[in-house]
Amino acid sequence: MRTGPRVEKHRAATPDEALDLAEREARVLANGPRRGTVSAIAREYSAQQQVAGRVELAGPGVRAGIDVRGDGSAEAWTGRIRRTPIEPRDGEDAYAALRRFVAEGQSTSVEP
Repeated sequence: MRTGPRVEKHRAATPDEALDLAEREARVLANGPRRGTVSAIAREYSAQQQVAGRVELAGPGVRAGIDVRGDGSAEAWTGRIRRTPIEPRDGEDAYAALRRFVAEGQSTSVEP
């Protein structure tokens, strides 16, 4: 889990426990303080464009996680170096999309 420069590492015995922990931590981040627009080098970044915190799952065959944006929204992703969004299906939020992705056993540990 990363919030700003602070990184915490946790271990879970099963994928379900890891997903529960990831969701719990991401929801805490999402309910935290909101960010405003930030200007940097002649460009402005809205709260939705900023990653306020990241919860990552890393294990055998899995490299995925949740980014919590500055406006409190969450987005599931997969990948190691390049993060690819996991698109939620009908009725899913980012957390359910991540659970589905992991349950389907889609390997994300190998990148070209």
